[in-house]
Amino acid sequence: MSALPGNAAALFAQARTALAQGDLAAAEQLCQRLTTDFPRMGQPWGLLAEAAIMRGNPGRAVGYAEKAVALDGDDPIAHVMLGKCLVILGRLGEAYEAAEKGAALAGGNFAALDSLGGLFGMLGDHERGAALLRQVADAGQTNPQLLYNLAAAERMAGRLEEAELHATQAIVRDPHYYPAYFLRADLREQTAEQNHIAEMEALLSRGVRHPQGEVVLRFALGKEYEDIGDYGRAFQHIAAGASLYRKSTGYRVHGDIGIVDRTIATYSRARIEAAPKGFDGDDPIFIVGLPRSGTTLVERIVGAHSQVSSAGELGVFPTEFQRLGDADPAVLGRTYSKAARQYRGVSAGRFIDKLPQNYIHCGAIHMALPRARIIALRRDPMDSCFALFKTLFANTYLFTYRLEDLADYYAAFDRLMAHWRAVLPPESFMEVAYEDIVADLGGQSRRILSFLDLPWEDQVLKFHESSNPSTTASAVQVRRPLYNSSVGKWRH
Repeated sequence: MSALPGNAAALFAQARTALAQGDLAAAEQLCQRLTTDFPRMGQPWGLLAEAAIMRGNPGRAVGYAEKAVALDGDDPIAHVMLGKCLVILGRLGEAYEAAEKGAALAGGNFAALDSLGGLFGMLGDHERGAALLRQVADAGQTNPQLLYNLAAAERMAGRLEEAELHATQAIVRDPHYYPAYFLRADLREQTAEQNHIAEMEALLSRGVRHPQGEVVLRFALGKEYEDIGDYGRAFQHIAAGASLYRKSTGYRVHGDIGIVDRTIATYSRARIEAAPKGFDGDDPIFIVGLPRSGTTLVERIVGAHSQVSSAGELGVFPTEFQRLGDADPAVLGRTYSKAARQYRGVSAGRFIDKLPQNYIHCGAIHMALPRARIIALRRDPMDSCFALFKTLFANTYLFTYRLEDLADYYAAFDRLMAHWRAVLPPESFMEVAYEDIVADLGGQSRRILSFLDLPWEDQVLKFHESSNPSTTASAVQVRRPLYNSSVGKWRH
């Protein structure tokens, strides 16, 4: 990475600080100034790419990242940024190439090794990612972001005690590194004797440096208060955090409901049955549904089968659908299959794609991949909406931060599921209720495997013993035996 000229270093440091604090507008303004005043400087383009990702615009982000690489090809972080953008766009083969280029250039660049650890994790190469992060930590580079990244990697791998240690160390290094509080709160069930409530309440009372930090802190407090049974305070913090977050987005639910309604209107039974033949050379397993409805639980059950691997939450199908459409289903299906099988977590056999919001694409999935099986998770509406409301998502599912929006969107989702039941063949589409799994794990597991044409294997009932990584909001819960305490939890 070339040295920064003149006063560019100070401006770039300001831009990085603004981005870290969530002030995207300030970060972008500073970066635009840098690209004008120092046109051969690559680093601000990388920050612009990161800001574009945070704004939910990966297409623009990849253009910025490519500019950063073109201007400063010796900077490993530029290649890492490009790799992250490509992952989000579902271009996994290209993303892995960018990661390898970054690794070849990293040397002893601890910031680059830290970023590479996260990128290899996104690509499904979790062992390599965690090893890079540990390498940096073992060298004594213990800045809060590194410790947080290491804790997040350990959480995915199920090393929860180590994750809590490193999250706590990140907080000790910087008490205002708010994401670490949220991660730490989620790593175990807090108790009246052992929790972090007083610490977080004191920090909140002293004032939080940025609204996004307060959002994270309030969701963390909501989780810990709920764990100890103080449901009133839990709800107060969650509601305050959700309201604060929603104000920053300008979100209106009608746009998302419109997408649902247009999907229902577009994918009639007649259109699906008359569609040209799709790509029948692959038979992936799609697990869809609203988040926190049991999708990760079913992924772990099916993924424990010897003939199945899991790619986790792939963004490949919506990316390719947006790029190609469904005018030629065979091209869409073939392109999806090729891209998905570049993911490092996918073996030669059948694989799971557990991107929850693929529920909007069930019609297109069936047309493009007629041998695919789609399992749609359902959950009691009140439990489902409450679980969504108290979860802090990363720039997705914006309908979850206001109860009225949740009610309206859930009604639209329910209409969509009724539509898929009516127009998709039962051998391709199946609904599973979370409550039914809790009540009869064995019976529902047999039903699921039968639908997938997989032979019975006892180990699917021991899904919590699997060492496979999990990157979802339920990564901690699925490492415990099945429990029923989440059923009816909204009543508190």
